[in-house]
Amino acid sequence: MATNPNYSDMLPEVRAMASDAKRHSRINAGDYAKYDVKRGLRDLNGKGVLAGLTEISDIHAKDKLPDGSEVPCEGKLYFRGIDVEELVTGALREKRFGFEETVYLLLLGHLPTAGELEEFRRLLGYYRTLPNNFVRDVILKAPSGDVMNSLARSVLNLASYDPKADDISLPNVMRQCLQLIAVFPLLSVYGYQAYQYKEGSSLYIHAPRPELSAAENILHLLRPNSEYSYWEAHVLDVCLTLHAEHGGGNNSTFTTHVVTSSGTDTYSCMAAALASLKGPRHGGANIKVVEMFEDMKAHVRDWKDEDEVRAYLQGLLDKKGFDRSGLIYGMGHAVYSLSDPRANLLRSFVETLSREKGRQEEYQLYSMVERLGPEIISGGRRMYKGVSANVDFYSGFVYHMLDLPLQLYTPIFAIARVAGWSAHRIEELINMGKIIRPAYQYVGSHKPYLPLIQR
Repeated sequence: MATNPNYSDMLPEVRAMASDAKRHSRINAGDYAKYDVKRGLRDLNGKGVLAGLTEISDIHAKDKLPDGSEVPCEGKLYFRGIDVEELVTGALREKRFGFEETVYLLLLGHLPTAGELEEFRRLLGYYRTLPNNFVRDVILKAPSGDVMNSLARSVLNLASYDPKADDISLPNVMRQCLQLIAVFPLLSVYGYQAYQYKEGSSLYIHAPRPELSAAENILHLLRPNSEYSYWEAHVLDVCLTLHAEHGGGNNSTFTTHVVTSSGTDTYSCMAAALASLKGPRHGGANIKVVEMFEDMKAHVRDWKDEDEVRAYLQGLLDKKGFDRSGLIYGMGHAVYSLSDPRANLLRSFVETLSREKGRQEEYQLYSMVERLGPEIISGGRRMYKGVSANVDFYSGFVYHMLDLPLQLYTPIFAIARVAGWSAHRIEELINMGKIIRPAYQYVGSHKPYLPLIQR
């Protein structure tokens, strides 16, 4: 065995150990039903197991009938009781950016006045700075091609610069959350730029501008010339607003509640949420949508031929195409059935942006897949509810048209969702009771210990 192995060496002994672990860790699938285990914390009808209470956001996907039964309805999403569609359209109607207003609403529970909103923007601008030499000493050291890993590492390193890192009193946690919300764009974009520099590209480290919104700062920090159009910034702002929060039951937000209940610090909590969001089944889903469409464009000769597109989608479902996962990415949601309100909102902005970018043909392909996908899925799968396009279906296309690099798609999700995580962390701290600790049923057998010489 080498004395100085490559860090990623996969030795035969390790492969053998993995096979051994697999043989001794396989649980009988029938045992889950036998012990009434709600796999994924959802029942057979897809309804989530009630694990907590929240006032932060509400998802409405079913209407109750007089007899107590439920029927699917058009999806609605509410932040602190306010329809997210009204938040988006209200900001656009007044020709302003809406993400900061959304963050205020989520954290404090009410809409700000004009004066309160201006002061809140000023506060975020004040906090939108990193400790001296942080970029040089942390971000530029050992840059990662996975920006989510870089972002999580940066968040944990920020704790070293905070003399009150472990103080979980409410004012201190509020301060920490505001600072993290403010600097997530910097940590994400700088992390991306650092890796590009390592790979031989020029290094661009623009200073943030405190008077700009989060959406504007992302484009300003990312682009070498810092230029962007009014419409580009507003579409990105809409994406941030729509991704800012989505109930306590999603994977990363539930992670936030779980780790907060242990009494851990804010930096560790956000790093845990980032680790959860990173997975392709959660925050990485919009990347899969873009990659699927790139594969589709390569294999479908005529993007307007409905039969050809239908055959490609059927191939995906039959595990014969793309990554052979059997999934049509961007279709379906754990809660929504008839429609995802975030996808509905994005659709109109995507159409306008596609005209501005000269990519109407791609938009028409997306529209066709959105129409055909649910029909094909419902025809080939046993469904307990309807299927519709989710927010990832269009958000990846938006980022693609904004010329955002693929490596930043999930970090942009995090830039938005840290607002929701912060609100849920604060809510958990205020109402903290027991540590969140679910039960697992042991289904193995008991065996006697054998002395080493007898094995």
